[in-house]
Amino acid sequence: MKKMSLVLAAVMATGMILTACGGNKSAGPSAGGTTASANGETTAPGGTSGGLDLAVQVGPDPETIDPALNSAADGANVIVHAFETLMIVDSENKIVPGQAESYDVSEDGMTYTFHLRDGLKWSDGTPLTANDFVYSWKRLADPNTAAPYAADMLGFVKGYEEAAAGNLDALGVSASDDKTLVVELSAPCVYFSKLVTHASMVPVQQASVEANGEQWSLKPETYISNGPLKMIDWVPGSHITFAKNENYWNADKITLNTLKFVLMEDANAAYSAYQTGEVSMIKDVPTEEIPALKGKEEFHVEPGMGISYIDFQNQKEPFNNPDVRKALSLAIDRDYLANTVMQGIGAPAANFVPRGVSDAEGGTFFEDVTRKNNGGDFFNVENYESDVAKAKELLAKAGYPDGKGFPIVEYMTNDAGYNKPVAEYLQSCWKEALGIKVDIKIVEWATFTPTRRAGDYQIARDAWSLDYDDPSNLLNLMMSTSGNNNAMYNNPDLDKLLNEANSTADVTEHYAKLHEAENMILNDAAIAPLNYRNEFWLQDTKLKGTWYSPYGYWFFQFATME
Repeated sequence: MKKMSLVLAAVMATGMILTACGGNKSAGPSAGGTTASANGETTAPGGTSGGLDLAVQVGPDPETIDPALNSAADGANVIVHAFETLMIVDSENKIVPGQAESYDVSEDGMTYTFHLRDGLKWSDGTPLTANDFVYSWKRLADPNTAAPYAADMLGFVKGYEEAAAGNLDALGVSASDDKTLVVELSAPCVYFSKLVTHASMVPVQQASVEANGEQWSLKPETYISNGPLKMIDWVPGSHITFAKNENYWNADKITLNTLKFVLMEDANAAYSAYQTGEVSMIKDVPTEEIPALKGKEEFHVEPGMGISYIDFQNQKEPFNNPDVRKALSLAIDRDYLANTVMQGIGAPAANFVPRGVSDAEGGTFFEDVTRKNNGGDFFNVENYESDVAKAKELLAKAGYPDGKGFPIVEYMTNDAGYNKPVAEYLQSCWKEALGIKVDIKIVEWATFTPTRRAGDYQIARDAWSLDYDDPSNLLNLMMSTSGNNNAMYNNPDLDKLLNEANSTADVTEHYAKLHEAENMILNDAAIAPLNYRNEFWLQDTKLKGTWYSPYGYWFFQFATME
């Protein structure tokens, strides 16, 4: 993982000169040139004529777009356009066939058999078979890959522990023929069909990966993919451009000619590009513009299935003391943070698992059942004073009455959206309520994520949009084996409980144990929830056919412009 980051950083360092952002109706990327056809239309190299050339902004340079290594939404937004999983999630958030046209599950729930479509191909025109999934899933499990999602996605596949220790052939994934993928589980998993839709579970081409090593995902000619689009241009610090993949099984339905991801970290620059028409959609909207934008047709706010929270580095003093973590968490006025600091974009997080996540019975939601089971929410959002009183008692119990003797600590964040105002609020809040002094460290996104993952911080912002509709996807982050456990939290009792929840075939038991796990995480203050996430963005009102997924992705492959 560290090696990949260094390689990408080196490539970026050689290409940081910004090039002009292409418009939305011109035919090709600025860096790649255009080709004139006999009828006067222009097309991007590798693209097709007649479709829409669209430019959007969904973030800065991604840390990586290797599906096995990525753990961030900006990278995933690129990956889901270039690659396709066995099953996919459609615009109505339903699981539908992707590379597989169907699948079967054995009566004991331990074997899944996926039947691939006829004639699948990679973007370079070579055949794609079930063996490509076998290779890719083994690569995901390989300890040399160091994939953050490996345990989350493959932990219940038979032989995963042996594979994660280096014996890849032990992984229970095989191809009985070119079109049939067989997956054997070590225990029933009631949400396995949801796992296979995740961006890390796509196939990657063995020939390209092995020929190019860690650099395979950095160049158009080696970034061979199997989804609706294929990479044709990447200028680090400027843009990544994709064109329609004519070898995709559903290529006739793809309306794009090219899709340019304009790489911007500064929200003001993104807003300027949107205003001048250089891009038709921006994810990063300057927070100071939001009051004037509310109510306009081009300004979108959609509830996401996600949460923003704080990581305490649980292995470092003084955050290895749960009373310290609890005190800092309880001292946060979540209502003020969500409704004043963040201007109502989002909602106060009264628990850990956010709104909209389903529970065992159809039509019920996990947060509602939590509230019923516990006789209320974990955080007393409407009575902040009572939580502050508890926070002061806990800090004194930890040996720091009124903050005396507590070291100056550092809060690490990146400067996007409301991250900086939130950091400034926390700095003020903890000083006023607890007498604790906090320094704010603003870090660029490309550095922020690997630094946080390595645990090289004291307190850091974090966020998670669920990858599928099951609370385990969020709660599993706190398992000691999770590659996304940025808080470095280690609780054997929690590991045991979550393993039991995830390996039962009884849906009711699955959810009951997940409720226990959420209470354990909150009682131990492994992290500090802040707000349930809403996503907000600006989009040209003429741009149609796109959709936002509550899992944190935008989809553009069927876009049209009126």
